[in-house]
Amino acid sequence: MQPRKPQQIARELALLSLSQLPVNPKKLEKLPDEQLVAKLVLGAVRTLTTEVQDTLNNAAGELQRSNDRLLTSQTRASDLNTARTMLQEAITYTQTAINQLGTAVDFPELIQLANQDKEVRNYAKGIIITVNDNRHVIDQIISDALVDWQVTRLAQIDRDILQIATAEMKFMGVPASIAINEAVELAKRYSGDEGHRFINGVLRRVAEQKQTA
Repeated sequence: MQPRKPQQIARELALLSLSQLPVNPKKLEKLPDEQLVAKLVLGAVRTLTTEVQDTLNNAAGELQRSNDRLLTSQTRASDLNTARTMLQEAITYTQTAINQLGTAVDFPELIQLANQDKEVRNYAKGIIITVNDNRHVIDQIISDALVDWQVTRLAQIDRDILQIATAEMKFMGVPASIAINEAVELAKRYSGDEGHRFINGVLRRVAEQKQTA
């Protein structure tokens, strides 16, 4: 596996800490480097912990519903098919949780690079501040690109990935192809099985809007 570039590490750090930081992330600019890294890493750990717990809770719920359906069914095909679908959902949730836990293996590298590489710190901070300063505009852009869906109904991790990629395209001068590819890779690591396809589709529509604007 090729070593990841500083901006790739920064995107991941920004993604995982974005929802856990103070209401005014501009305060991050005034923090010494070691305190900045500590806040970003703590936010990342909290986000990952919450995501894994929520995903496992969803898996447990689907397993329970599947078990209840089997116990109360009269072996009708429709009951068995429903139970099978619930069981498949539970497996999908569990696999997502396993993937999320697997990313924890990279945490020592993420922390080390954030501490040692100023580009990682600055780019992560830049993403967070850009998203915060332009959140209303960014969410409107994403909303315009969604089909029969609302930004507020998105899973937090998916919303954050879309916000980061849109901020990079709209405000940070990152080419659409790069922003989209990086967002898809983040979604493969942290979102559900279909998450990366959904995010790819939404961001391609964002890029098309940007071209026609």
